[in-house]
Amino acid sequence: MANKKNKTNLERRDLLKGLAGVPVAGFFLLNLWQKIRRDKIKKSNLLSDLVQEKKAPAVVKSVSNSRQLNIGIIGYGGRGGHLVRGAGFATTAWTDKASENARKNKLDKQFETFMTQEDLNCSLVGVSDLFDVRADQGIDASKNETRPGGKPAVTAKKYPRYQDMLANDEIDAVIIATPDHWHAKIVIDAAKAGKHVYVEKGLTRTFDEAVDIYDVVKETGITFQLGHQNRQVEANEKAKQIYRQGLLGPVNLVEIATNRNSPWGAWVWNIHPKGNAKTIDWETFQEPSPNKIPFGEEALKRFFRWRCWFDYGTGLSGDLLSHDFDAINQIMDIGIPKYASSTGGVYFYKDGRDVPDTWNATFEYPDHKDGGLTLLYSATLSSANPRGNRIMGHDATMQMGGQSGGGSIHGFAVTADEYSTQYKERLNNGMINPSYPIMTYSPGSKDIDGVTSATSKYFANKGLLYTYRDGKRVDPTHLHVKDWLDSIRNGTQPRCNVDVAYHEAVACAMATESYLTGRRVEYDAKNRKLI
Repeated sequence: MANKKNKTNLERRDLLKGLAGVPVAGFFLLNLWQKIRRDKIKKSNLLSDLVQEKKAPAVVKSVSNSRQLNIGIIGYGGRGGHLVRGAGFATTAWTDKASENARKNKLDKQFETFMTQEDLNCSLVGVSDLFDVRADQGIDASKNETRPGGKPAVTAKKYPRYQDMLANDEIDAVIIATPDHWHAKIVIDAAKAGKHVYVEKGLTRTFDEAVDIYDVVKETGITFQLGHQNRQVEANEKAKQIYRQGLLGPVNLVEIATNRNSPWGAWVWNIHPKGNAKTIDWETFQEPSPNKIPFGEEALKRFFRWRCWFDYGTGLSGDLLSHDFDAINQIMDIGIPKYASSTGGVYFYKDGRDVPDTWNATFEYPDHKDGGLTLLYSATLSSANPRGNRIMGHDATMQMGGQSGGGSIHGFAVTADEYSTQYKERLNNGMINPSYPIMTYSPGSKDIDGVTSATSKYFANKGLLYTYRDGKRVDPTHLHVKDWLDSIRNGTQPRCNVDVAYHEAVACAMATESYLTGRRVEYDAKNRKLI
């Protein structure tokens, strides 16, 4: 290494000697060489020298000798199936297709990622879904021997009523992936039955439900995890280091965004050909919803595309804002806003939905430690332009995803502000150029690994399909389920416990309430009320 360095120094001296004998050309080339050198320095990760490194999260450790846990799934739809895969169980149809895709395309890593994930030493013993076809898929997943731990020790039982599953003393914990309007009742029933709970985001459909869940989880002492797998994303942990060390300077404005432009991304999901009055328990499905309709064509649309109606969810608020809000909360620990206001409407998808397809929300934190903070959320379901998220500080801006700033898939770039106080000297002496990032972070591969659909690319860019641990490609959903199961065994709190889940639920509920009432909403923290 030393010889190589000495050789480089000799070559540099020889170059300068040679140029000295050619006055005009030498002067030009010398300046060019110096400019290239300066640019190279400016483009390097200057900020990385300032980051106080913490030990990176360890690669998943074996739990093969840990206490075996029995789990059940309530709601085996698309997301429910992914969560169960995170626990180590996939349908034979999924493993057959994933392995075939891998044979056809070497960049498609889904099958490899699933088969090399850790065996979490749990058994899928219960499945409950109001659509018979999906319930049968869950049973099939419990039997499939193509999985990280090989042949399952036991297989699952079908429960038409989730209450019967909760009555089974052999079940330790349940994963809840139903539509949002069922979350509160099932979580509360499960907690009171002594079952540990993993529930998908958004936490609840209404504010009052969030308060009820929080109180019951605290009273029962169960281990609770909200389904924000972004809590496992390596880039978010690195971003947290940078922010908390003050390297962005005071932050008073944050922008987060959602852009999609496909029917699937707008929740126009397929209506299953086997969906009918005999295979779907429609009356149970709509039991907690404020408006009831008879079973028919409209009911089928609502059953399979439930995110399009406030009767069952909150649309952009609970589905997509919740992801980005929680990511910012993970990085900045902003908590619940004091005020929220939102506007928008159904401007593109005139299909009978009542949740907006274009929506903006503003959250105000007048007491934030940097003197006050505004968080802006902007969303459209009729444009795929990738804007990414931005944390804008007095000294530097962090761009996460999107096209600008040098960011990449589930990574980020930090660019100094030309009027920065913290970096003033480096800006003045040319060590930092505000046109170039002073740090970029891109864990793992730059490829999208065979992700092809527009919606999948959206999630990939936000780090929600996979992350990297020590260079190993890992499904963050698997890590999030593992975090929950580990916490059950160890008596610890998982990363998205009920305290941070409550932050997300209240913030989203405030924005939803503002849209529905057309007024600014304030959170009364003392009395836990919206005013």
